[in-house]
Amino acid sequence: MRRAEQKEKRREEIISAALDLFVRKGYAATKIQDIAGAAGMSVGLLFHYFESKEKLYEELIRIGASSPQSFLGSIEGEPLVFFKTIAGEFFRLLKTEPFVAKLFVFMKQTQYNDAAPESVKKLLIGYDITALLIKKIKEGQRNGTIKKGAPLALALAFWKAVAGIAEHIALTPDDPIPESEWIVDILRAYP
Repeated sequence: MRRAEQKEKRREEIISAALDLFVRKGYAATKIQDIAGAAGMSVGLLFHYFESKEKLYEELIRIGASSPQSFLGSIEGEPLVFFKTIAGEFFRLLKTEPFVAKLFVFMKQTQYNDAAPESVKKLLIGYDITALLIKKIKEGQRNGTIKKGAPLALALAFWKAVAGIAEHIALTPDDPIPESEWIVDILRAYP
């Protein structure tokens, strides 16, 4: 393995170990020594990759904030197809990429974490998935495919269902994942 590949692999191992610990213990209770131990390295070596626990936490926030928004922005089509694609793709990732499920939990915890550093809170400004969901819900309400009701409430019902399933799968990965259609039915207008 080339040096650059090995360095990137170690960086990913650190990020994965940190994510697992932050999800299980929270930011305040996780020590840099815990992360280094979980990644199988010394604290000194870890500092070659990240200068502090805060910088590592910030990197996870960047990953968590950019992933869903870039994915959601790339989906086109009729609103119900849009929502089915979101649920289906996230559910697929939950089974194939355990990191994704843990990242959901991490982002949810971070939004409500008073112990999160100010630098992290600044990164979360503008992290609003519901704005795009509301836009698609209004479009679906206009064309009659999405039920009537407050668009924000419908967006929250859909997204919190997806996020709640992600949280459950992060903690119990062997449990079955619902069909994406079941989640889309939260929004579907019925004649």
